[in-house]
Order: sequence, then C-alpha cells, then structure tokens
Amino acid sequence: MRILKGIQRIPGGMMIVPLLLAAIIHTFAPKALEIGSFTSAIFSSTGLDAMIGLQLFFVGTRLKLRQAPEALKRGIVLLLAKYAAGAIFGLLIARFFGLSGILGIPVLAIFSTVTGANGGLYLSLVGEYGGTEDAAAMSLLNIHDGPFLTMLTLGVTGLAHIPFTNLLAAIIPLAVGAILGNLDADFAKLFSPGLPIVIPFIGFTIGAGIDLGSIFTAGFNGIILALFVVVIGGGFTFLADKYLLRRPGYAGAALASSSGNSIANPAVIASIDATYKPFVQTATAEIASAVVLTAIFVPFITAFVARKFGSGRNDGEHLPTVAEDAEVSR
Repeated sequence: MRILKGIQRIPGGMMIVPLLLAAIIHTFAPKALEIGSFTSAIFSSTGLDAMIGLQLFFVGTRLKLRQAPEALKRGIVLLLAKYAAGAIFGLLIARFFGLSGILGIPVLAIFSTVTGANGGLYLSLVGEYGGTEDAAAMSLLNIHDGPFLTMLTLGVTGLAHIPFTNLLAAIIPLAVGAILGNLDADFAKLFSPGLPIVIPFIGFTIGAGIDLGSIFTAGFNGIILALFVVVIGGGFTFLADKYLLRRPGYAGAALASSSGNSIANPAVIASIDATYKPFVQTATAEIASAVVLTAIFVPFITAFVARKFGSGRNDGEHLPTVAEDAEVSR
C-alpha cells in the first residue's frame, strides 16, 4: 500500500502523522491509550520521557569528544535566543499594557509559551534534518522545559531554580551513550538504527497528550498566541542559528514551538504569586491551543527552512533518516 512512502512525502511526516493520529484518539477517546501495561508504556503520553531518553542515548553513542564544544555552543545560543524572545516581548507588553496583556492574551501566557519550546518535537526534527551536535544540544535546551524561565522572568527568584539532580538526570542518557560510543565505535553502529525508529514513537506520545478541542476553547486568541510563539520566539532562534551560529537555521526553526509542559505554568506561577490568579484559566486555554497549533505547523516550517537554506545532511556527519536506514538495511 506504500503507506510509509506517502508519510515520508509530508514535511516532518514521520513525526507529524503519528502526532495527529494520537491527538485525534486522545481527543475523542482519551482513555483508549491509558489502559495500562505495555500499551500505555509506549503509546500514551507517559511514554514520552522514555522515548526522548532513548533518543538522547542513541545520539550520545554517535557524539565524539571533538563534537562536544560545538554541541554546547549551539545549545547555549539557542537557549538564550528563545529566552530573550519571550522575556523581551513579555516585558514590553507588561510595560505598555499591564498584566492583562494584549488582544486578550495575558502576559502570563506570553512568558509561559514564547520562552519555551517542545523538546520532543525539536529532537525529532533535528533527527530528520540535523546532525549529532544539534541533537546533543538538547541537554541544555531542557532548561526550556517547565516553569523555570517563566518564574525567572517574572522575578520570583526564591523559587527560580532547577535542582541539580534534574539537570543531571537530563544529561545522563546522553553521557552514557557518549562514553560507550567513544570507548568502542561499534556501539555507534549498533544503536544508530534506533534514531529514526524512535521518531514516530516520540510523535505519537506527544500527540497522546494533546486535546484538539483546546483550539476551539481558546478561539482566536489561541491562534494569535501561536503566531507569537512561531514568529517572535521562532524568529529569534532562527536568526540566532543562522547569523550567530552561522548554520542553515533549521535547528532554530525546530524550536519555534510551545512546550506541552507550559500548559501547567500559569497554575504554578499563580500558586506562588496570587496576582496572576485571575489570568490562569484564560492563559491555560490559550497555551494549550498554542501547543497544538505549533506542534502541527512547526514541522512544515522546519522542512521549508531546511529546503531553502540547507540541512545537516549537507554536513559530513548527520543523523540517519528512516529512509536512509531502510536503504542501509537492504
């Protein structure tokens, strides 16, 4: 039936098709993927961390010591670019329009979405278009996840920290893979096929946590917030990738999304500072909408950037795609 070839013709298809399929299932039958045992372990949203951990391990086996400085540089530049985009834009909106924000979008929603990015989506996209250093940069980009940057921006310094154990836990899979791969190159050959294989599973587990109904709940405001995330947040990271890192820009484009964890940010912030309580319900619905919309459109944007400006496939070393892996197997 050539289903796989049809999926591969879609930009980011190996990520976006499973994501949309899972989102549809979760929207209309939310308990279907949560029946427990092995099904929930690999097909529900609870499996996302395991899938990302596996991909980081696989990437680590291909990461040579000489590539580590480049991976750190890319991670730092892209992290700061995404943070600066949300912080500057959010502070300007707060300065001129107050905490209620603009166009019905509270400042809390802007801080929560524009400063962060969907790490699973980024990993899958650079797995398709990028190189080992792009994927390894995820260890630093994990700082985007959760309310840390939002709290930091809002000045809640007493709680604005990431426990060292959390950072360590994010780095260990990559580090273990890197140790094995540098000790014996055969480990890289052994685990390399796992990179393209895990991408559809990451897409599905991301989609398993998305309710498409959130788009309608937030209405037009959710669409505008998604545009803020893509144009302002993604614009900053694309420009930083292209002109500071002097790269094609696909990695910056792959960060033009909103993290699913950001949906919980308004409630977390309001629990610390009651000033934001009136905005929690509105911000939460709008953020959920932005998460869904950016997860759908960012793969297409990244594919366009990769076609127009080039990708990691043009470098000497890149992560294998599903098609390439199948070709090697034959």
